[in-house]
Amino acid sequence: MNIRSDRDQGRKVTSAQVAERAGVSKWTVSRAFTPGASISENARQRVMEAAEALGYRPNLLARSLTTRRTQLIGVVVDQFANPHTQAMLNAATLALQQRGQLSILLNISPPVRSGELLDIAERFQVDGLLFLGTVLSEDIVRFATERQHVPLVQLFRTTEVDGVQIVAIQEHAAGAEIARLLLGEGHRRLGYLAGPDSGRSRLPRLDGYRQTLEDHGLTLAATLAATDYRHALGYQAMHDYLQRTPAAQRLDALFCENDILAIGALDALHQAGLDGQLAIVGFDDIELAASPRYRLTSYQPNLDAVVDSAITHLLDRRIPGDPTLLPGRLVVRDSHRANPEPPPAGPSR
Repeated sequence: MNIRSDRDQGRKVTSAQVAERAGVSKWTVSRAFTPGASISENARQRVMEAAEALGYRPNLLARSLTTRRTQLIGVVVDQFANPHTQAMLNAATLALQQRGQLSILLNISPPVRSGELLDIAERFQVDGLLFLGTVLSEDIVRFATERQHVPLVQLFRTTEVDGVQIVAIQEHAAGAEIARLLLGEGHRRLGYLAGPDSGRSRLPRLDGYRQTLEDHGLTLAATLAATDYRHALGYQAMHDYLQRTPAAQRLDALFCENDILAIGALDALHQAGLDGQLAIVGFDDIELAASPRYRLTSYQPNLDAVVDSAITHLLDRRIPGDPTLLPGRLVVRDSHRANPEPPPAGPSR
């Protein structure tokens, strides 16, 4: 039989034909196309050369019937206006592809009902869920732990919910480091700009920030709030604060829950003619933070390492245990300083 003629004539090449050409078993062919499977490099190379010569492509649907693994991962997101969400989504989908997995995007932004969306995901029989969102709902937890019995990994936020593996950075330490930075600049009236309520999910960065202030005999002087991670709401929170607070009673410094809120706050200060009068620190180190317009001091959350660890937990189907907490890095620019040089003139964003 001329095996090569099957491809030339448009016939589908089988794993048995690849095995025959490579001089291995069908199971060895299957392992060669399974990321992380046990197989010698020599055998893998022979299989790949035979597959290339024959034009073979593995049938993932057929394999899923045997392995009960679809190689489909549900990636749950919201807050698309937040650049950090976009960065997380990009990193997660690329990392999954590199491990031979495909992503199904589950956008739970309002007014989407997560229950209806999960019904759709159930039909695809996803192998697990990566949660990149803000509010981890009971629907999502039940879907993973009771309906599908698949792993659920939450990134960058902590939770006390059973059955959820947490992979994040050392947020408490990050908040403490930011507080020490601001205190070291001589700031004494320190505040916090919070983002939306995230239910039982938490960001311990505030705990570390507050605890460090208390260790220095200080308390949090003010808490501002934004109901969403949007520039306009960071701007509005700062604008309203300036309107209601006499100049002599205003904060020296403000730690913002993320960069997009911090940039909104900086724009409100600029619009009020108060550049450099209130120190600002953000979190996430988005691309815009490095702009000469803002020179925003921020905390870099080690995105690639967190995503890689989360996917390893997911694909290894590990039993949820203690949170995996990785170090991040403080990126020091100018916005945290007391009365820095004015930024270059430019239109408000």
